[in-house]
Amino acid sequence: MDTKSYVIWNNKGGVGKSTISFHIASVYAEMNPDRDVMVIDMCPQANVSMMLMGGGQTGERNLQSLIESKSPKTVVGYITDTSAATVKDLKEYIVNIHEMNDRLPSNLYLLSGDGNLELIAPLLAARANEIPLSTSDKPWEKIHAILKNITEMSINPERPCTYFIDTNPSFSIYTQMAILAGKELLVPINADDSSIFAITGLFNLIWGTETPHPVYGNYTFAAKVDSLGIERPKIALLLGNRFTQQKGAAHAFKALSNEAISKMYEEYTKHPDRFNPINRFLKDQTEFEKAYSSELRDFNSAGVVAANQGIPLSKMVRNVYIVYNETIQVSKEQREKCKETIERLVQRL
Repeated sequence: MDTKSYVIWNNKGGVGKSTISFHIASVYAEMNPDRDVMVIDMCPQANVSMMLMGGGQTGERNLQSLIESKSPKTVVGYITDTSAATVKDLKEYIVNIHEMNDRLPSNLYLLSGDGNLELIAPLLAARANEIPLSTSDKPWEKIHAILKNITEMSINPERPCTYFIDTNPSFSIYTQMAILAGKELLVPINADDSSIFAITGLFNLIWGTETPHPVYGNYTFAAKVDSLGIERPKIALLLGNRFTQQKGAAHAFKALSNEAISKMYEEYTKHPDRFNPINRFLKDQTEFEKAYSSELRDFNSAGVVAANQGIPLSKMVRNVYIVYNETIQVSKEQREKCKETIERLVQRL
């Protein structure tokens, strides 16, 4: 059965990974009713889980109910049971989002985030680094493949499935597991220097430095993946988030955006195999930008409010919303632009 999987990651915080994940997954599910869509929330903050389950206090209550179950219906429940070889069926751990938030489509599922993910990270790392007891014993591969095994199968055997994996900016073992579970990598960036610097960090962490460190170079994630011949995700798109329409700021953002594209293009010219293959030669940076970047330039208050309220953009009809006791104006024009922006992005996936 046909499966697709996208991991949304950048090793910089505050770039909108969870908000983007919410919108991409909800719009993708609406636009592809013939496919099941599942969000795997691998961030201990579980923000995208709360957004999907109703947003605000409703989302928080629903999240707590999953975490506090006797057998948690969360990533922690699934990972710990898988490690102990007690998992029976993936469906015991996932929720159909429509049952908790009827504004979202019925083909959208969630393997919920869980704050305890941070607490089990040392255990997962210890398990992964155990000394193999035989040639068939592969603890590092086993732990790092837990999520990959999910994304290679369908929720329902008769329906194709697409997975979106939200992540934490850290490079903890649970982030490594998330990255290896995706076939394609979506990289959100902001208009700041740290986002540009983070691009170099992203390549160093996933693929390793050009010259490995003489002491710890052989112990890195990249070195381990290379030695085991494990497949990494291909970079699909660079997502420029939080673009502004104010002229001065927009010019500054464009300059920073161009620098980010330049950094990515430099990597592409050296290592095109790290990017999704396309059926044409890219002769310059301009063509690279068209092929591998997507600007969320209209992703403004409408997108943020929709995610906070757990409302898909297609169901956002009011002009005024209350967010943490603050009145937020969201015009119809804003809503439509934001919706069109996400739909254009989803059409490229």
